[in-house]
Amino acid sequence: MRNTPLAIEDYALIGDRKTAALVGRDGAIDWLCLPRFDSSACFAALLGTSDNGSWLIAPEHPQPQVSRRYIGDTLVLETLFTTPDGEVALIDAMPLDRDGSHVIRRIEGRSGSVAMRFHLKLRFDFGSTTPWVTRAEGGIVAIAGPNLVTVRGPVALHGEGMATVGRFDILAGESVTFVLSHGASHLPPPAIFDGDAALSDTQDRWRAWSNQCTHSGPWRKAVVRSLIVLKALTFEATGGIVAAPTTSLPEQLGGQRNWDYRYCWLRDATLTLMAFMGSGYYEEAQAWRDWLHRSVAGNAEELQIMYGVGGERRLLEWKPGWLAGYQGASPVRIGNAASEQLQLDIYGEVMDALHQARLGGLTVPRDTWRLQASMIRHLEKIWQQPDDGIWEVRGERQHFVHSKLMAWVAMDRVVQDIERYNLTGPVERWRAVRDAIHEQVCAKGFDPQQNSFTRSYGAPELDASLLLIPIVGFLPPDDPRVVGTVAAIERSLQVDGLVLRYRTESAADGLPPGEGAFLPCSFWLADCFAQQGRQADAEALFEHLLKIRNDVGLLAEEYDPRARRQSGNFPQAFSHLSLINTALNLRDQHQTNQRSAGAKSADPGGSGNTT
Repeated sequence: MRNTPLAIEDYALIGDRKTAALVGRDGAIDWLCLPRFDSSACFAALLGTSDNGSWLIAPEHPQPQVSRRYIGDTLVLETLFTTPDGEVALIDAMPLDRDGSHVIRRIEGRSGSVAMRFHLKLRFDFGSTTPWVTRAEGGIVAIAGPNLVTVRGPVALHGEGMATVGRFDILAGESVTFVLSHGASHLPPPAIFDGDAALSDTQDRWRAWSNQCTHSGPWRKAVVRSLIVLKALTFEATGGIVAAPTTSLPEQLGGQRNWDYRYCWLRDATLTLMAFMGSGYYEEAQAWRDWLHRSVAGNAEELQIMYGVGGERRLLEWKPGWLAGYQGASPVRIGNAASEQLQLDIYGEVMDALHQARLGGLTVPRDTWRLQASMIRHLEKIWQQPDDGIWEVRGERQHFVHSKLMAWVAMDRVVQDIERYNLTGPVERWRAVRDAIHEQVCAKGFDPQQNSFTRSYGAPELDASLLLIPIVGFLPPDDPRVVGTVAAIERSLQVDGLVLRYRTESAADGLPPGEGAFLPCSFWLADCFAQQGRQADAEALFEHLLKIRNDVGLLAEEYDPRARRQSGNFPQAFSHLSLINTALNLRDQHQTNQRSAGAKSADPGGSGNTT
């Protein structure tokens, strides 16, 4: 087995809406946390070596030709290996709606006769604990502490070098299926089931779900793939959506910007609702809205920026020193200390999400408005404080313009809700606070010399989060200050057509400089282009972003334009949410332009214009 993980883009996702695994192009599962997204990993080679846990099924031939795809609009992965002796397909999936979590791996002979190898290293506790392995009916049982894993299949397996191995030949028309199942060590092993039937059922369930998508624009295929990713990153029991199924994949290859993303960020709230509702998935939108309500319930002063998949608040950060890090990028971090930061922008995200939920006709619990009012009263007290900002800097707090912008959004949306839905609240006072925030941002956050808003008050640095100014309605897209800001970001933060969050070498954030282009920011720039009537530029940038997806349509958090590699945690919900919403925006803008062109064609004299 290889000693280092593959390139991030060489992995693909499978999942069961409880947890997820990453499967490499070479047939190795290098990452799997059980029983939840945020549990410890039993395969952690992604952050170290195969000795930290991996499961390889592949041809014996050292260099087979490899191609792969998801089977239709599903999360069932097919990896096709071609060798001089024949062709074999590896089908990987995690079945839906079963007790516990399971991984199904089916090997199908397509032509000739191919010698295959099976190499399994189970290592619990993020690769630090070697289980006790015994033979059992149809395979093996591995136990360590509370964890139990069974692996069953028709091939004889044996121990070799602290691993479980096997070898077999697969002929054209033959198939072999293995099933890995997780359970509690104090209970009987998980029941045996028909892996082939479960695999077929999983395909059918994903197809049925994907077919519900109402998006009909030119990028439907990309939208559906991104929706499948979001569904796969949804914790079925609660509706919470993790930012990514991984931790510590570096934002800069080989660097220290390595964070645990296996939690649910409030920042994704509005984008998530818009993506699901805009694509016809109101049940998923409702589940997310309900998760949001339960998680933020409580004392407004204790609001966090992120929570566990069940709404857990204690996400203590620690470093497993035995893991070398992805291709040497250290430290590895488990948990996320940013959960304790002050970020004013989340108030805007929560209020906007609940505003969009009402507009979309989602069910809103009776006490939601009382909870919102409590949060807004607290925001009144703190909005003028410096905070840690959208990018969760680990340096000194600042008066970030984006943070104030989203505080304005919070006030604006509650004012709109009072006016639209006849809700009770001190609307005049909140309207006055909204106007005061707007005035302050325009006075302190705009640099006339650059003709641009800036990253923070009194500082010259730019920040891609400023692209949200027209998107959230703070200023119209044709306002000269917005036009100037977009132009400044194009000049200063674009690298090979993609957008950096900010210049890490000049904007102090408490970490060594250097990272890739941040993909959601690049989608935001496309949104701004569309709003400003630059439809061709918007579509060109969007197509550029689609091309940097990997071969099965997945995006990480960032992209290194020079190394031409994806970076950051993978696949990233924020990137796929942004893809969906930009596709929706471009489609809508295109339709608007068509209607406008049609109206002009029907009225060649230009009636309605004054002379």
